[in-house]
Amino acid sequence: MSGYLAVIVVVLIFVVIFQIAKASEYVSILKGEKKSREQSNRINGFLMIVFLVLGLIGVWWCHDLLKDRMLGDPASDHGVGVDSLIKVTFIITMIVFVLTQIGLFVFAWRYQEKDGRKAFYFPHNNKLEVIWTVIPAIVLTVLVAFGIRHWLRMTSEAPKESMVVEVTGKQFNWIVRYPGKDGQLGRRNFKLTNDSNNPVGQDWADPLNHDDIIAPELHVVVGKPVKLIIGSRDVVHDVGLPHFRLKMDAVPGIPTTLWFTPTITTAEYRKKTGNPEFVYELACDQMCGSGHYSMKANIVVETQAEYDAWLAKQVTQFSQVEPAKEAAPAAPAVPADSTKAVAAVTK
Repeated sequence: MSGYLAVIVVVLIFVVIFQIAKASEYVSILKGEKKSREQSNRINGFLMIVFLVLGLIGVWWCHDLLKDRMLGDPASDHGVGVDSLIKVTFIITMIVFVLTQIGLFVFAWRYQEKDGRKAFYFPHNNKLEVIWTVIPAIVLTVLVAFGIRHWLRMTSEAPKESMVVEVTGKQFNWIVRYPGKDGQLGRRNFKLTNDSNNPVGQDWADPLNHDDIIAPELHVVVGKPVKLIIGSRDVVHDVGLPHFRLKMDAVPGIPTTLWFTPTITTAEYRKKTGNPEFVYELACDQMCGSGHYSMKANIVVETQAEYDAWLAKQVTQFSQVEPAKEAAPAAPAVPADSTKAVAAVTK
């Protein structure tokens, strides 16, 4: 019944609009086409000025109303530069937006049709073409260059003292793997993957795997660079670190990396925001299926002592798979590119 009523209401609305249009047409005939058009232009010109003023006030009001819901200060060294670039981009685009909107509506009001006024028409103007083509091109090129600079920094080779953490996405959660005392991640083989005891396909024949730890949270040390080795078990995901102003695709079979240095611990950020329940979030920024909305994990930024205490309490994945066997001694930590160890499974 409600469906029929909805259809009837829609039909009645169209009928009313049609009748108003016909009435306006009859008024134009009675008053004269030219006079009616001029009156309509004056009304529309006035309404455009009203819309301009109310629109600009609305933009400012929305910004002022919602600014407290925006992300807080960046919690990484890269994030500071990204925020600065966003602010500069926002200022430039806001200036252009305000000027063009004022020009659009003021011109529509100021130069409406009037007796004795004839529109000036010109098909081409080289000077104007240069101004509105070259200047925006230069500004956008500079902004893009700074953006590429930040991108190359966060995707460049991490400092040698960086801690290495592997983040693997699967529908619909994150799997975080940490190296043990040897400081190196063990070899992986996707054929060995299973959800019961080997979620990332660790090759137990590699001794480097015997002290690796898998956890549902990402723990990092404040002030210490961390390199993330990112991958996926199924579809394309995206590691989103909003409070650190970073993101990177997680692609099946193709490890990707980024690095950053956390600058504010979780405890400090809770004091900063006045929210005792605040947690950093690792989100999926790529639509990956029906459970995409729930694909997230907590990030804990802590001191080195707190991280060491947490790591000491963790149980290695190998001991859960082979509780009767002791972990084989691993080679001492040496500077190595952990990405190669992960990528070796694709060869």
